[in-house]
Amino acid sequence: MQLGEKAGLKPSKPMRDVFGDAFLELCRQNPKIVVLDGDLCNTTKTLAVRQEFPERFFNIGLAESNMVSIGAGLADCGFIPFITSMSSFLLCNAYDQLRLSIAIAGLNAKVVGSHGGITLGKDGPTAMAIEDLALMGGLPTFTILVPCDPTSMHLAVRAMAEHVGPVYLRSSRVAIPHIYPEDDCPFEIGVANTVRQGSDLTIIGCGIMVAAALDAAAILAEEGIQARVLDMHTLRPMDTQAIAAAARETGAIVTAEEHLLHGGMGSNVARAVGATHPVPMRFIGLADTYTDSGDPYDLLKKYGMTAEDIAQAAREVVAAKGETAGA
Repeated sequence: MQLGEKAGLKPSKPMRDVFGDAFLELCRQNPKIVVLDGDLCNTTKTLAVRQEFPERFFNIGLAESNMVSIGAGLADCGFIPFITSMSSFLLCNAYDQLRLSIAIAGLNAKVVGSHGGITLGKDGPTAMAIEDLALMGGLPTFTILVPCDPTSMHLAVRAMAEHVGPVYLRSSRVAIPHIYPEDDCPFEIGVANTVRQGSDLTIIGCGIMVAAALDAAAILAEEGIQARVLDMHTLRPMDTQAIAAAARETGAIVTAEEHLLHGGMGSNVARAVGATHPVPMRFIGLADTYTDSGDPYDLLKKYGMTAEDIAQAAREVVAAKGETAGA
């Protein structure tokens, strides 16, 4: 079963291509935007910007630390730099510069990490960014955006350009189906979207796992379990009010992310739940391991990150919720 098929979602093209389209449109509208690239513009899909605006495109080469430092300098001069590369190369190689040059100074620089998660597939664990959200979560001034479909990607790119301050946006290689109509997608930094109503539990997802959560909700509906689904497109600032309301109103929560469980979205959701309205919880994501190379969807299945895995976690928290109520 393809991602989104159970929920009846319309297929789309790869998210990195969607980012490229949205970014080119943004560059046409805002002459202050400049691009710094780590010799991967055909991979990150900033190639079209290079072709149309060569004077605003800087290929720094395989020198991510220098690229971030140059981007910080451009931000300090009033430009809006978009620093782009594959997430694993950019964050792991240039973390010191991201911290010292951008985060501590609070500069208006934008970081785009492409090929996030394990669905990078056959390129293997050295190129997979499975810790990027935790790394960026360790830099307090960075806003963190993880859009879940083409429409939200377009809006996220625009929102990060309009936001004053450091922003990290995660993109991915695989196609994610349409969740939102093109003309009907609320996107406000720090405000989660309810994409499905339900009263028995809440599934909170980000990125590709929102579509998987909707598939899981469709599976559960056939069993008489109604799941609310939240699109947590902003991991910082996180919508703690929506999380508290979900815990209070549905009494159980499952989180789903294409990232290590340690330091990811789920751990921050748990902190919010524990501080407001503790309820039974389960966490879907990558356990303490690096992955194999392989087909993206085979990898999701092998490492327990499919719609059925989410549905099984949902059954467990609903059962735990019932036991708590009967105690």
